[in-house]
Amino acid sequence: MDYTIREIVSYLEIIAPPSFQESYDNAQLITGNPNDRVTGILCTLDTTEEVVEEAISLGCNLIVSHHPIVFKGLKSLTGKNYVERTVIKAIKKDIAIYAIHTNLDHVAHGVNKKICDKLELTNTRILQPKKELLSKLTTFAPLEVAEEVLQALFTAGAGLIGEYSGCSFLSQGTGTYTPSEKSNPQKGTKGLPHKEPETRIEVLLPKHLERKVLESLKEAHPYEEVAYFIQQLENENQEVGAGMIGELMQPMEEKAFLIHLKSKMNLQIIKHTSLLEKSIKTVAVCGGAGIFLLSEAKKIGADIFITSDIKYHEFFDADNQLIICDIGHYESEIYTKELLLDLLSQKFSNIALYLTKVVTNPITYI
Repeated sequence: MDYTIREIVSYLEIIAPPSFQESYDNAQLITGNPNDRVTGILCTLDTTEEVVEEAISLGCNLIVSHHPIVFKGLKSLTGKNYVERTVIKAIKKDIAIYAIHTNLDHVAHGVNKKICDKLELTNTRILQPKKELLSKLTTFAPLEVAEEVLQALFTAGAGLIGEYSGCSFLSQGTGTYTPSEKSNPQKGTKGLPHKEPETRIEVLLPKHLERKVLESLKEAHPYEEVAYFIQQLENENQEVGAGMIGELMQPMEEKAFLIHLKSKMNLQIIKHTSLLEKSIKTVAVCGGAGIFLLSEAKKIGADIFITSDIKYHEFFDADNQLIICDIGHYESEIYTKELLLDLLSQKFSNIALYLTKVVTNPITYI
């Protein structure tokens, strides 16, 4: 079966909705025609000229990259820097580039979960859950169809709270209305006041699914005009947010854990604060630049916080409360390309999928 680029993108955006990305980000289809048929997919952390050449040699016309090659608007395409040269090459060779960046960072099964899995951490959860990503839908349905309407909402993605599905609050009441002469009422008579026993239905839903849930509501509901209202909630979404925290199955001595970290993440070097002469049990992680989560790591009692791109003075902020480790930006996220390949293979097993062999790390060590 052939798939279009649009179908690949749609699948990835179900896994990591674009609305979860940070405001500065550019996670989207950056080059390419979404209607083109996919000949192969190359998974990578970064998109460079070498990666585009690799895609061409493998017969792939879609690159799925974690980091967007274009962060800010381009005012020209003359090839004066590596960004412009990469984009030009991709366009000339009909190579589509799709970036799935901070939205993949922010989902519970994303970049940070991959790091936790590499470190063999258990009981993993989001370190800093995001707020204002949930909505509450309230609607009303005749008693005899209330269950049918409710199931339609569940099928569309409403009613999920953590590990619980089918969550709702139902109450009974009486709805009143007077159909106009131009109406086509399912119940009641034109021009006459009508009272109808109804069920009040309240469900939570992810904000990005509002349109889909409302479409399902209107399709399942028998009324010509469906009464409903949506409230935006301040609640934290425990399944979406920055960083992740987990626990080792057994505590480890600090030096032993650093050796474990170096081995599991294939590191050449670890920059870290002073050891505190205590065991490591609770581990906080954030792929990429995550020092902004240090206060959260302290708050939940992490013994060690692993991230990258830490400035000199920020190391002092450990303040002997935990160990801070900087393992490098590339090194912290390199296994994201494996995550992407795994996610794509679950849905598109008949498409040629590849991991890039290009080392895109701009930093070398001696």
